[in-house]
Amino acid sequence: MSRDYNNRGGRNKKDDVVMNENIRATELRVLGDDGEQFGIISRADAIQIAEDKGLDLVLVSPDAKPPVAKVMDYGKHKYEIEKKKKEAKKNQKKIEVKEVKFSCKIAENDISYKVKHAREFLEKGKHVKLRVFLRGREMANPELGVEVLKRVWPMLEDVGNLEKDAHQEGRYINMYVTPLKK
Repeated sequence: MSRDYNNRGGRNKKDDVVMNENIRATELRVLGDDGEQFGIISRADAIQIAEDKGLDLVLVSPDAKPPVAKVMDYGKHKYEIEKKKKEAKKNQKKIEVKEVKFSCKIAENDISYKVKHAREFLEKGKHVKLRVFLRGREMANPELGVEVLKRVWPMLEDVGNLEKDAHQEGRYINMYVTPLKK
């Protein structure tokens, strides 16, 4: 038996739908495109019904006894699904995360300058990740980084919610702040 690897004859590689001649079951429960039920009929009769209507016979539930197939315009069906996916994607809200970096040896005026930027981001509805980078021997005392973030948090309390408290991830001490709900 030779096999054509480019054309799978009614089978779609992406979602692997079994349709028309590729359905192997001898008897099928067939549903029409308008909701009408044809009952349990042979595969040949089901394919004939689909061809008479100019539509495809698509296997919907292969594990059922007997398998369930539906007479439908598969191209139109796929188009409708893609359209719904695009619509759902359009309605999703994208969360933007801004990052503000500090160091363990940061001066007070530098902290207030960076906090000012973090406040602006939170007021615009963006999430903010506050990070303290630990260099060299600072890795031995990560509590210094936690102390910096503990000094920063009171300055942001009125515009943000503390999502994740200060915790260490590798060379960074991170804190995650989200904007207050209006």
